[in-house]
Amino acid sequence: MGRKASGRPTSFDIAYAAGVSQPTVSRALRGDRSVSEQTRLRIEQIARDLNYTVDRNASSLRSQRTDTIALLLFEDETSDGSMINPFFLAMLSAITRACADRRLDLLISFQRMEDDWHVRYQDSRRADGLILLGYGDYTVYRQRLEQLEQQGTVFARWGSVSSDRGCSTIGTDNHHAGRLAGEHLIGCGRTRIAFLGHADEHYPEFASRCAGLHEALRNAGHQPDEALQFDAITTEEAGQHAAEALIASGRPFDAIFAASDLIAIGALRTLTRHGIAVPQEVAVVGFDDIPAASLTTPPLTTIMQDVKGAGEALVEALLARIEGGEPPRRRLPGRLVVRGSTVIAGG
Repeated sequence: MGRKASGRPTSFDIAYAAGVSQPTVSRALRGDRSVSEQTRLRIEQIARDLNYTVDRNASSLRSQRTDTIALLLFEDETSDGSMINPFFLAMLSAITRACADRRLDLLISFQRMEDDWHVRYQDSRRADGLILLGYGDYTVYRQRLEQLEQQGTVFARWGSVSSDRGCSTIGTDNHHAGRLAGEHLIGCGRTRIAFLGHADEHYPEFASRCAGLHEALRNAGHQPDEALQFDAITTEEAGQHAAEALIASGRPFDAIFAASDLIAIGALRTLTRHGIAVPQEVAVVGFDDIPAASLTTPPLTTIMQDVKGAGEALVEALLARIEGGEPPRRRLPGRLVVRGSTVIAGG
């Protein structure tokens, strides 16, 4: 703080001029949210006035950090063979933008769950930490998370916050979002609501969405019918099969809440094939609000997840852990997007 300005500007010169500590300058120039906007703007202006640029090589040597994080996308079954859930493609854009805002490099890698993916990044010092997207069967995934925790790997992940025991997890408030979907369908006069998607410990996000739906039904004085739940993973094909099983069961239903938009899109195809009118006979709600949701016939009512907020929160959580902090786990709100699959046009 008592350092005089030198010929070649340094972060200490900026700290002296701004009346803050040098670590505060470093955090501000990285875009760290722990520095107030007013202080960050003042520091950035002083840096510009001094023609200061960050020497990333020197900074990395001092901190033993790479200023790089790795984003690992795990494969999901898809009808087009891409093996990438379209919801995570949208989140990829948000994470990339959040890293760019903080002057971080981002490594993006597509992984299979059975591979030793963590060894290639943290253990080889290619990245300071990992962001994990996608996981499939959570009971299998949980074992890998425990391995990461035991070896001290720094990571943050997107998923079920309620299933977490120690790592930094960001996720949607799935129970509340499921209740929103249920309340909307009940408001449309539907009471025999089927749920398509696994609703057990293997897929805890789906299970929370189903629990929220059932809470909405009970709150409205309707008893949920457990027999109207049919397992499905996040693919259109699985949605078609689950809807076929629902119809074949012979149990009456007037609405479907699908655990994902892909499942809902598959269910819509099955309903159309059976001549069941949507939404006149059966209303359908999905989850995620992927781009295809607005292009179905009729357009799909769904729960929109906060993709931009998720990208920001994941990067912030990871940076906090890299710097030795323990960020709180966060649930982001879902938002109901009403389209033609639940509301009759002109009705």
